[in-house]
Amino acid sequence: MNKGFKSKLKVLIPLFLVAVVVVVAVKVFRPQPLFDYAGTIEATKSDLPSRINSVVKLKHVAEGQLVKKGEPLFSLSDEEFKIAADSASRDFARSERLFKLGSLPQEIYEHQKSKKDETGLRLQWCSIVAPIDGVVLSTYREVGEWVSPGVKMLTIANLDEVWAILYVESGKIAELKLRQAVRGVLSEVKGRIFEGLITHIGSEAEFTPKNVQTRQERARLVFAVKVSFKNPDHQLKPGMTIEVKL
Repeated sequence: MNKGFKSKLKVLIPLFLVAVVVVVAVKVFRPQPLFDYAGTIEATKSDLPSRINSVVKLKHVAEGQLVKKGEPLFSLSDEEFKIAADSASRDFARSERLFKLGSLPQEIYEHQKSKKDETGLRLQWCSIVAPIDGVVLSTYREVGEWVSPGVKMLTIANLDEVWAILYVESGKIAELKLRQAVRGVLSEVKGRIFEGLITHIGSEAEFTPKNVQTRQERARLVFAVKVSFKNPDHQLKPGMTIEVKL
């Protein structure tokens, strides 16, 4: 073995040993993945329909807008409802006077009162207001459109607290308990950790839902676990995938 080769060998062996040490250290000390499971963010939603036959007169909100409970969302044309409510109120006022004088049967008095209440309620339905504080997720109607009872006008959601359903294998479920703190991350927001709590653990095993990608995963028996997250800045939105460490 010539001296040049020996010299190179003396240099290469330490370098090789250093490389081996680095590889082992990376494998041993590299951070473990934060998540074990993934679920889709969901929120409490309200679909608001029209309750009357009318035309959309005004649209007060846009998608993504924050609204307060009681805030108007849509106004429907109300002219005929105002006429009906005013007429019913006048008829009831006359009936009430006659009833107090004893010259009107109770049945007629109650019928007039019922008619007044009904027309007044229909007039109120011309204004569609927010039932909760929330965010407008979707609107489905525009000014000038004709709507009928049951037609969906918009969807509003409370994003202050959201949740995700995870499907956990039976061997892991015994380690979990209600109100247990967990952590979640979004792939879209690197470095941000969302603190959550386990708020429900399924009482019966089920097969993994069909929307899971692989056939092997779908064949497993799992338990549904609900994890809730406080969401004051509304960064978590319905449809996002959150990865959770259990």
